Amino acid sequence: MKAANRPRPSDADTTAHRPRHALLAGPADACRDSLQAMLQQAGLECTAAATGADAIVQITARHPDLLLSSAQLPDMTGLDLCRQFRAHPGPHSGYFLLLTSDRGDKGMAAGLAAGVDDFLSLPVARPELMARLAAAERMRRTEDDLRASNARLRTAMAQLSETQAAMERDLREARKLQQGLVRERSGRFGQLDISLLLRPAGHIGGDLVGFFPISGDWLGIYALDVSGHGVTAALLTAQLSVHLSSSSDLNVALRAAQGGIDPRGPGALAHFFNGMMLEEMNTDSYFTMIYAEMNHSTGQLRMVQAGHPHPVLQRADGSIEHLGRGGMPIGVFERPIFDELELQLKPGDRLLITSDGVTEAATPNGTQLGDEGLEAILRTNAFLSGHAFLESMAWSVSEYSRGERLDDVSAVLIEMRNDARLVQLSARPTTS
Repeated sequence: MKAANRPRPSDADTTAHRPRHALLAGPADACRDSLQAMLQQAGLECTAAATGADAIVQITARHPDLLLSSAQLPDMTGLDLCRQFRAHPGPHSGYFLLLTSDRGDKGMAAGLAAGVDDFLSLPVARPELMARLAAAERMRRTEDDLRASNARLRTAMAQLSETQAAMERDLREARKLQQGLVRERSGRFGQLDISLLLRPAGHIGGDLVGFFPISGDWLGIYALDVSGHGVTAALLTAQLSVHLSSSSDLNVALRAAQGGIDPRGPGALAHFFNGMMLEEMNTDSYFTMIYAEMNHSTGQLRMVQAGHPHPVLQRADGSIEHLGRGGMPIGVFERPIFDELELQLKPGDRLLITSDGVTEAATPNGTQLGDEGLEAILRTNAFLSGHAFLESMAWSVSEYSRGERLDDVSAVLIEMRNDARLVQLSARPTTS
């Protein structure tokens, strides 16, 4: 440890090494002189006060560690002095010894009620005084140790607060960067509309959604959910986003197309990521994924499901179907089985892909929203489209869970427009 980094002694630390200061309050007589001599022999710095007023002046100026007072002073009683001693602000509580010849129960009870710590019988015997001084020293050392511990705790808390503030700043910046991974929140391609939603549970999360053009009328659309939360999940999400960027040099799905070969299909992409996770990533994390390739002119869609929640297809007539058989997560098994499927979207149809932060949202008693709840949201918001629908869905999920969002919420909404139907729906009156 460098000298500059050594902790400075607190006031409590330095006070503990100063000579204890004792104040004797009582008339000047042979008894007080004898008692003062014994205190000095015990190693205490000792001063005297003949009256209570004089004692209070010294209390204000010196804050004595130990105050020994006669039961009766010229201007007040020892108990009155004790009360003022206790009421006086100081760096420590101090130890009050009352010199008395009355050791009766009533006298001791009154003394304790006034704040007296101990009693010393007159005439004072040296062994008894030494015992009382030892008790006073134990109390002061305990108080000093506690004060020093509190000072160190305050310093540690201040340092922790500074560290937390720095982490908060870093996480806020990381959130901005992660939100920037979703380059476009919506896209329109012919009759096809794509809308994205990304809501981390904390500053940063492990969900990722997006789309990119492949070639001709084909688009790539993806939704990922990395296990866990926080920095580890966010870092893996950032790396995966590079492999799914719009750059053909970096995008795994597009790389093969540079040589005139068909781009990597949905199933092949899932297997590529699985091999990458097992062979290149030194982590216990895994992720679920939906990846689809869609022709925006014909509505044809090819999709792979790798452990991600079932996409929900809502036809133009309002009927709802949950697609896929599940498939295995990516990064867990060496020979995984993914679910590949094809479907045709027609005008007025829409496909909703959500993370489990939607269906697993729960009430305070633990009841999850589930597939039925998601279907209810789709039916209730049938007249909404695009971001208006996604925002309404996010609000419904938040209300269902009473605002307690424990997991990231993300979604992709794919809609084949039917302009005539949308006009009719928007013209319908809404009910409260």
